[in-house]
Amino acid sequence: MRLMRIGDPGHERPVAATPDGQCYDLSPLTGDIDPAFLAADGATRAAAAIADGALPSIDPSGIRVGAPLAGPGALLCIGQNYAAHAAESGSAAPAEPILFYKAPNTVVGPTDDIRIPRGSERTDWEVELAVVIGRTARYLDEEDDPLSYVAGYALSNDVSERSFQLERSGGQWSKGKSCETFNPLGPWLVTPDEIPDPQKLRLRSWVGDAPRQDSTSEDMIFPVAELVRHLSQFLVLEPGDIINTGTPQGVALSGRFPYLAAGDTVSVEIEGLGRQRNTCVPWDAPRRPQDA
Repeated sequence: MRLMRIGDPGHERPVAATPDGQCYDLSPLTGDIDPAFLAADGATRAAAAIADGALPSIDPSGIRVGAPLAGPGALLCIGQNYAAHAAESGSAAPAEPILFYKAPNTVVGPTDDIRIPRGSERTDWEVELAVVIGRTARYLDEEDDPLSYVAGYALSNDVSERSFQLERSGGQWSKGKSCETFNPLGPWLVTPDEIPDPQKLRLRSWVGDAPRQDSTSEDMIFPVAELVRHLSQFLVLEPGDIINTGTPQGVALSGRFPYLAAGDTVSVEIEGLGRQRNTCVPWDAPRRPQDA
């Protein structure tokens, strides 16, 4: 099942899409797709309601698509989780996952504008597989199945300002990661039954029509299951937490491509999780109605 939210910012309606392409309004079942919905096994309840004919169909055509999760909890990001990307960043592959936090209010929809921060000259793109937690996980052991704690997967763009991240960081990366609009998410939150192996997904990105990244999640240094287990040793993962699992090679930080500027369009795509296309605008550009 694919869960999505459609409508103006702050007024999105929850929708479920079945594999045959039919869309159903989830409003009779839940006010939103949020951490409480995930904690109550909302996807299973939605599937049952659809099977019972209890939900009205809906046509989302022509309606803005918002981020598929409202009010996410922690936005946990893994750095340098692809060996080739670590190399292009000038670093050795990490011995254990690098964790940094990103402000949850960076999350925007898959077609919303990306705002280039004031004073930025090094805004970068990063296509990533996002893992959304569905139930509380703490101190997972070897006999536990970390993937059973996953509510679904989504397409994420971990937009970064490299000068803020690396030169003005004060020793931690979050300054360069938490600027406004720096995490387009979606279009869908796809339940695990549609993604049987999260390590077999192709990730790609483009600036304009020019290709940038093209890799697979099989190249992760630390796969999804290991990341969930590892993080649970240091913090409590809660429903609605998002894990950005790292980006492959092909970003502007490599020195092979120019950084983003106002007027550029960025597209990212992951097999089975959809595609985003965002336009870069100045930090103080007038807001479009859909981005307000």
